Order: sequence, then C-alpha cells, then structure tokens
Amino acid sequence: MSDEKKQNSHQPLILAVEDHDDSLLLISYALESMGYRFICQTDCSATLLVAKEYQPDLILLDILLPGLSGMDVVRHLKQEPLTCTIPVVAVTALASTEDRERILKAGFNDYISKPYMLEELEAIIRRELGRKFTPYPALKLCQD
Repeated sequence: MSDEKKQNSHQPLILAVEDHDDSLLLISYALESMGYRFICQTDCSATLLVAKEYQPDLILLDILLPGLSGMDVVRHLKQEPLTCTIPVVAVTALASTEDRERILKAGFNDYISKPYMLEELEAIIRRELGRKFTPYPALKLCQD
C-alpha cells in the first residue's frame, strides 16, 4: 500500500448533511482544505443508512431540513447501536441560547451557528475527533 493510501485510510471520515447547496459547498471546501475525507449528503432520510454503512468519525448535521428535521435524525442515530457513539455536531441558523440548549438536549454533541468562521468549524471538529488526526490549519493554507 502506498504511503498516500495509508495516510488517507487513517484520516477521519466526516459525514456532512445539509440541504442548501451553497452551505454544502462551503462545508466540503472547508473539510477538503483541512485534509479530511468526507461524504456530503442533501437527503437526510438516508443519513442513518449512510452512517451505519460508512461509520463516519463525525457527523455535521443541519437542523432545519425538509422532511425529517436534524433533531429527528440525531435521535435515530443515538438510538441505533452502530451509530450511537458517533459524535454529531449541529450546524444551524438557530442561534439563541434556548435553541442551543434544546439542540444539545436532543443528543447533539456540539453546536455551531451559521454563519460561522472556518476557524470555529475547525476547532469544533478537532475537539470532537479528540485530536485523532492533525489536519493542516486552514489559516496556514490561506497564508501559503
């Protein structure tokens, strides 16, 4: 196995679920610039199946989704033995203190409100992954 393939197989996998194309594009660019492997998904109805099949190391989940809400999805993820230990971060426009409390009570491990800074997203990902992987700092990439 080549060194590059070995490195890629050890990089955490992140599942990003977002129904707005622009937001999903932003997340995908951010994850790519940080050096993570990722799966992007716009249809939250398949999130549980995708999470069970790919066993991502982290899930970034929008709250306001058509059909099932992110709150419903996280409840299903936390009830499923194969996905209950995967950290799930809410990525949402809901920004009040009450919203944050309600979101964390629903089972999310962390929370970031839109619009967010790339550095904020990177800090949350690093914290939730427990420094399993040291990505390239986003700021350093921009400065090079």
